[in-house]
Amino acid sequence: MIKNLTDENFIDFIESSTKPIIVDFWASWCVPCKMQSSIFEKLDEELGDKIECCKLNVDENTQIASAFQISSIPTLFVINDKKIVEAKVGVHELDQLKELVSKYIK
Repeated sequence: MIKNLTDENFIDFIESSTKPIIVDFWASWCVPCKMQSSIFEKLDEELGDKIECCKLNVDENTQIASAFQISSIPTLFVINDKKIVEAKVGVHELDQLKELVSKYIK
């Protein structure tokens, strides 16, 4: 199940997760974000037991978006062992996302 992160729970979630995390930074008005969203849902269906799939709305959570200097969306972060290990901007296909996170799955 895709988790919605916020300014309030982002840090605690990252600190407490034992799985690799992929975060989709998005906004409701962003057409490429909508395209990425359906692909992201498929990723969660296929790998949701091995990774944490999360979304953060940049319009509603400006502190985290600003802290991580999100200037283009969609932006994807892969977080492993509490560190950002990958960052990608733009729409990515399912196979690309699976390849992106597969090296961090234990």
